[in-house]
Amino acid sequence: MLHVKNLRCYYGRIMAIKGVSISVRRGELITLIGANGSGKSTLLMSICGLLSTWKGEIVFEEASLKGMDPPAIVRKGISLVPEGRQIFAPMSVLDNLKLGAYTRYRRKEHREIERDLAEIIDLFPILGERAGQPAGTLSGGEQQMLAIGRALMARPRLLALDEPSMGLAPLMVEKILDILVRLKADGLTILLVEQNARAALKIADRGYVLETGKVVLQGTGFDLLSDVEVKRAYLGKDYEEFYEGRG
Repeated sequence: MLHVKNLRCYYGRIMAIKGVSISVRRGELITLIGANGSGKSTLLMSICGLLSTWKGEIVFEEASLKGMDPPAIVRKGISLVPEGRQIFAPMSVLDNLKLGAYTRYRRKEHREIERDLAEIIDLFPILGERAGQPAGTLSGGEQQMLAIGRALMARPRLLALDEPSMGLAPLMVEKILDILVRLKADGLTILLVEQNARAALKIADRGYVLETGKVVLQGTGFDLLSDVEVKRAYLGKDYEEFYEGRG
């Protein structure tokens, strides 16, 4: 579905991504893990059209994304849940959700948009309860639900998420990741950038480990959870006790 080949991304003269190749098959949940500054978010921004200074290939459903701007990529079928959520705080929860469908209103899909809105409120009932209040008054976890719901309003075939657990309490992190598992079970393909390597790998089909702009490890989520170097670098010395305690 998505193929990134020998991607090189630049900030000015600085190369932030150094020849990365990854693939995402239809229906998979793929995670990218790595330390801060490893290039995870840069890779995601390149795929979603937010960073245009790249070389190599990004191919989605057999079509190159080279030169496409973010609205065109959204229309193509990729939606991003950005780092920090980036909701429109003064606007209502309902208007934030509707804004996610902005490319579809131009195609006059009003009936389908209303149906999708009802499905998202069914997925996130709290958004329905607070539809009329300013989005900025929601809790951090509720804002993350809103950001996911807004992205889903574009009807993506590939949902990309950048650090959805950032700043959330553990119970809310678990709830958000459970929602991603549910979306995957419903057939949605997911590309997840996540600082919480343990949690991400537990739900991922496959994962890639990035260091200083390069892929240094890849494998199934289970294999990476068991990898000695991944444990040492990203999961902490108490990993085994934690993991055994969770079953």
